[in-house]
Amino acid sequence: MANKSVKVKESTGYIVFKTINTIIMILICAVTLYPFLYLVAQSFSSETAIMQGQVSIFPVGFNIGTYKSVLAKGDFLLSYKNTLIYSVVGTVLSLVFSSCLAYPLSKKELKGQKILTKFVIFTMYFGGGLIPNYVLMRRLHLINHMAGFIMPSLISTYYVILMKSFFAETPHELEEAGELDGLSPIGIFVRIVIPLSMPIIATMILFNAVGYWNNWYNAFLYLDKKDMWPVAYYLKTIITGASTSADPGEASAEKMQIAANIKSCSMVLMTLPIICVYPFVQKYYVQGMMLGGVKE
Repeated sequence: MANKSVKVKESTGYIVFKTINTIIMILICAVTLYPFLYLVAQSFSSETAIMQGQVSIFPVGFNIGTYKSVLAKGDFLLSYKNTLIYSVVGTVLSLVFSSCLAYPLSKKELKGQKILTKFVIFTMYFGGGLIPNYVLMRRLHLINHMAGFIMPSLISTYYVILMKSFFAETPHELEEAGELDGLSPIGIFVRIVIPLSMPIIATMILFNAVGYWNNWYNAFLYLDKKDMWPVAYYLKTIITGASTSADPGEASAEKMQIAANIKSCSMVLMTLPIICVYPFVQKYYVQGMMLGGVKE
């Protein structure tokens, strides 16, 4: 006898709950999307419409003058290339060093494991300070060097703790099976632990990539050469220059246009790559944050 699907009648209370829940979620989505849509509309709107407050979520007096002015500069494309290199190299190195630190700390049989963990956590609350860090970077000859931008953010204590907690949940039986098959500790880590840790790896990729992509402070401190600037710092200088320009009456119409919506334009250019990447790692990101919760 063929199985027939049984349709369960939903109660009135459940229907009301679903309706209210749907309305709330729609409102949350609207509140979340509105600022970004407003920025996009403002970046494509005319200077007059922005000054008169006519822009909402749709462009008014559509123009692409700001984008043309920014993208026409050769320095912008160079800084975008620098940011791409910094983000890729920095993310890869951060994953390697953070995972190599987190994995041993996740093993209770490690001698001094608790002391080492506390020492790592100590660095989250106390640092050497700005001037000592700068002096250290200069003595290491890392000023105006790619390593000078990447190294200060190479290892985050918070990310190490997340990875440590995730690694601690890896079934010990699988590692023992790897030992019986003749794998070394490094082989177990690379061939067993890492493939099982893709959720936290994807989460760390997103965190580190966003961190390096938006980082302008390290460039401000350690990169004096303009041809080494990341796009975040380059756009910051444009915004600062537009905001502190001289007498507006002496500025050209093009410069006034840039001064009016350069902030929104720069934000769109900065966030667009991250928005394009995020949907592909969202599933792993949620899993990593749930499974990598701190458990002691």
